[in-house]
Amino acid sequence: MTLPGWVPADETKPAPLPLLQVQAFVNTWEADRGSDILVDPAEAAAWLSDAGLWHDDRPTSSDLRFAREVREAIRSLLRANGGGPVPTEGEVRPLTELASGRGLRFEVSPTDGHVDLRPEPAQGLGGGLSVLLLVVRDAQRDGTWQRLKACDNSECGWAFYDRSHSRRGRWCDMAVCGNRIKNRTLRARRR
Repeated sequence: MTLPGWVPADETKPAPLPLLQVQAFVNTWEADRGSDILVDPAEAAAWLSDAGLWHDDRPTSSDLRFAREVREAIRSLLRANGGGPVPTEGEVRPLTELASGRGLRFEVSPTDGHVDLRPEPAQGLGGGLSVLLLVVRDAQRDGTWQRLKACDNSECGWAFYDRSHSRRGRWCDMAVCGNRIKNRTLRARRR
């Protein structure tokens, strides 16, 4: 599978499109490198534009702060998908704020009659980010949502798509995060 340019080059467990857009958005923060694409306005504008989530000049610092809050709210949902705690009301508040007051419009394809749902055009980053909510909703309905998870390593949190038959994957990479957790557990037992 050839990945779009807005997906990290080292992505080893990509979700199917369009869920890949949510996964890549969550992975704009990378713990191992300490990098966050949603901090620098120029870098954020380029990435968000490439991913189809931004169409203006540059996001403001408050736009980017809200985008990071939305990202972490989605990550809390992904942790729950992996067997972690159910997100609190406070953790999902950014998603509630994103959804409130957003209008939706139906689009019907003139060629095949396919009906699609899109957010009403809106100023600022909220309009683009609301597309992610529609992707999440569709993935919840088609059964792919539960496979998108956040790495169980608390120092990582990388979003990955669990393609295992049992749907019990816990780590973004068994050789890295899986070994870290298993070694910590082993050292704790030996103590």
